[in-house]
Amino acid sequence: MSSIGSARKPTIRDVAAVAGVSHGTVSRVINGGRWVSPEARAAVEEAIRTTGYTANHAARTLATGKSNSLAFLLTESQQLLFSDPTFALLLRGATAALAERSMTLVLLIADTAQEQLSVERYVSAGHVDGVLLVSSHASDSLLATLVATGVPTVCSGIPQQGDVVVPHVAIDEIEAARAMTRHLIERGHRRIALITGPLDTPGGRLRLEGFREELGDRFDPELVETGSYEAASGDAAMERLLERAPDIDAVFAASDVMAVGAIEALRRAGRRVPEDVAVAGFDDSGLAETHRPPLTTVRQPWSQISSTMVDMVLDIINGTPREPVVLPTSLVVRESA
Repeated sequence: MSSIGSARKPTIRDVAAVAGVSHGTVSRVINGGRWVSPEARAAVEEAIRTTGYTANHAARTLATGKSNSLAFLLTESQQLLFSDPTFALLLRGATAALAERSMTLVLLIADTAQEQLSVERYVSAGHVDGVLLVSSHASDSLLATLVATGVPTVCSGIPQQGDVVVPHVAIDEIEAARAMTRHLIERGHRRIALITGPLDTPGGRLRLEGFREELGDRFDPELVETGSYEAASGDAAMERLLERAPDIDAVFAASDVMAVGAIEALRRAGRRVPEDVAVAGFDDSGLAETHRPPLTTVRQPWSQISSTMVDMVLDIINGTPREPVVLPTSLVVRESA
C-alpha cells in the first residue's frame, strides 16, 4: 500500500524516497537510460508500482527536450504492411523492447513523395527522439534527409544511399542466399530459378548476388525474375519463368510471401510441389510453417533484429556511437524443397 497521500499525485521524488535511491536514478530508469544497477532498477520499478506514479509526458518533454518515443518508419505501401508478416514481426519486437523502457513507438508510413515530406516535417520537429527505418530504397531521399538533419536513425538492412553512413542491423544476405542455393543444388536440382525482391533494396540486390555467386558458371540470367515481396508478384514472376523455361525444377523466392504466390502459379500449371518443382522461401515469418506444403526457408532472427535496432538508436540518442551489426540466419528445411 502506498504511503503517498491521495490529495496529490505521487512525484518522482516520492518514488525515489520509497525506492531508497536518488531522484536522478529514478529519472534514468524512467527514461530508458543506462548505468543503473539491476537492483536499483528493480527497486524503482517496484516503487513506481506501489506509489502509482505516472510520468507527466508533456512536462518531461519540456524538461528533457525528448519525446520518449521512437518512430517505426516504413517506406512502403500500407498494403505491404498488412500483407507481409515480416513488418508485423519487427513492429511487435520493437514495441516490446520499448515497453520495457516505458517508451512509445510511433508508426509512420512514407510511400509517396507527399508522405515522405510529411514524415520529414514531423520527425524534424522533434516529435520523436529517433527513427527505426525498417525499409529503404536506393531512390528514397528520406534517409539522406534524416541524416542531414541529425535525427538519430538506425536502418534494418544495409542502406543503399551512396556515401551516406548510417548505423544498421543486417543479416548476411549473401551467405544466406548462397546457403539456400547450395541446399537446392545438393538436392539434385539443376534448373534453379530465382524470384528476387526489388533490386533497389538491400535484400533484393544481395540475395541475387549470393544466388549468382553460388551457381557460378551455371548462373542463367533467364532464370531470374524480379518481384515486389507481394504474393501476386511471386505468382506473376513464376508465370513468366515457366513461359521462358518450362524445365525449371526448383525456385528460390526471396520472401516467403512470394514463394506462396509462386506455388499458386505452379499449381495452375499442373506442377506439383515439391515433386515436380521444389520451392524455397526466405524469412520464416510464420507463413512458411503454416503453408501447405510447409516452406523450406531462411530464418531471420526477427526479435533480435528489432531489439538490437532499439538498443542502437537509444545509444546514439545518449551520445554513444554504434557500429553496424550483422546477425546470423539459419536454413530451415521443411517439405517444399
